[in-house]
Amino acid sequence: MNSTRRTGGSGTRARRVVWAVAAAAAAIASVSALSGFHVPLREIDPRGADAASEVATAELIGIRTFTAPADIAVEADVEYGVREDGTLLTLDVCTPAGAVLTDEPLPAVVSVHGGSWARGDKGNADWRGVCLWLASEGFVAASVNYRLVPDAVFPAAIDDVALAVEWLRDPEQSERFGIDPARIGAFGGSAGGSLAALLGTTGEGPLDEGSRVAAVAELSGPVGLGAADLVSDGASDWLQRIVGEYLDCEPGASDEECPQAADASAASFADPSDPPFFIGHAEAEVVPLGQSERLATALTAAGVSAELAVVPGSDHSIGILDAAMRARVAAFLHAHLG
Repeated sequence: MNSTRRTGGSGTRARRVVWAVAAAAAAIASVSALSGFHVPLREIDPRGADAASEVATAELIGIRTFTAPADIAVEADVEYGVREDGTLLTLDVCTPAGAVLTDEPLPAVVSVHGGSWARGDKGNADWRGVCLWLASEGFVAASVNYRLVPDAVFPAAIDDVALAVEWLRDPEQSERFGIDPARIGAFGGSAGGSLAALLGTTGEGPLDEGSRVAAVAELSGPVGLGAADLVSDGASDWLQRIVGEYLDCEPGASDEECPQAADASAASFADPSDPPFFIGHAEAEVVPLGQSERLATALTAAGVSAELAVVPGSDHSIGILDAAMRARVAAFLHAHLG
C-alpha cells in the first residue's frame, strides 16, 4: 500500500469510528422512534434472480457439497434494526444442536451473503447452507440481510452489518441466543467478503466491543475498490461497473473523483489492532486474485495474522467452499474464537 493511501485511511478511520457509533445508536433508537412517526416499514425483498446465490452454476460445488445435520435449529427473519427510511433489517440464526442443553455461551459468526452488493439473500439455498455449516461446527451463526444497490449505496451495507454485530453483542440478544459477546467473528463471500473484511479493519480498540469482531474469514472479496487497484489487477469492465454502482461513482472514476473508494476498501484501514484474517481465493475467478493478495500484504505489513489460501480453477466465493476449504476455514475460526 502506498503512503498516500495509508495516511488518508488513518484519518478516515477516526472519522468513521465516531460516525459509526453515532449511526448505530441512532439506528437502535429508530426502532421505537419510527413507530411514533408512522414511517411505513418495508422489508428487503429480493425476488427471482435477485434472491439467487452468487454461485451462478447449477453444479454441486463448494457449499453445495455440505449435508447439514437434521437437528440444527433455525430462527428465520429475526429483526435486528429499522433504518430511517423504514427498511426492516433481518437475520437468520442457526444454533448448534444441543446448545439449549448447556449454560456455556458459544462463539458466534456473522455470515454475510454476496451478490454484487445489489442482490442475494441470507436465506437462499447456498447461504442457508453456510449458516447450517457454521452451526454444525459449534458456532451460533447469524446470516444477515443488508440494504442493496440501487436503493442504497455505500456505506449503507457496511453500516447494516456493523449494526448486526452490535445488536448480537447487546446483553439481551447474547443471552437470548447463548452467545459469548467476546467471541464474535465474521464470514463472507464475494461482496459479502468485501463487507466482512471492511468490518474487520474498520474501527480501533478491543475486539469484543461495539461492532468489532475477533476473527474474519472471507472468500473472493473485492477489497481494493480504488481505480488504481482495479486497473492494476486487470479488473473486468463488469467488476468496475458494479463497484461504481456500489460507490455511487462513474465506472472507472479516478480515486480523486471517487474518494469513497478508499473508505470502502479494507486495506485502507489495516493496522495492528485488527483481528486475524483468513482469505480464500481461486486463481482464475471473476474477482482478480490481486485483490486478495493486496489485502493479505497490507494486513501482514500492519502486523496482523493473515492466512491466504489460493485454490486452482475459476469458481467464486462459496463455490470454493468445498470440504477441504470448509476444514481450513473452520480450523481458523476455532483457533481464534475458541
